[in-house]
Amino acid sequence: MRDHYDFSKSVKNPYAKKLKKQVTIRLDEDTIEYFKQLADEKDLPYQSLINLYLRDCAQSRKDLKIEWR
Repeated sequence: MRDHYDFSKSVKNPYAKKLKKQVTIRLDEDTIEYFKQLADEKDLPYQSLINLYLRDCAQSRKDLKIEWR
């Protein structure tokens, strides 16, 4: 490794705004298990799969229909 690195010509990351933000969310155990099983089938990390699903819902402006029983 070098003792000194020159970052004077570096460029700001254009994707910085798209970086992920860590959040705490409470999910039912059966919901987590569903996504873990699906993630195993798709060979993806389950948190990435949940993120993809939520992103798809947000982009398509999916409307949630809540029915209380």
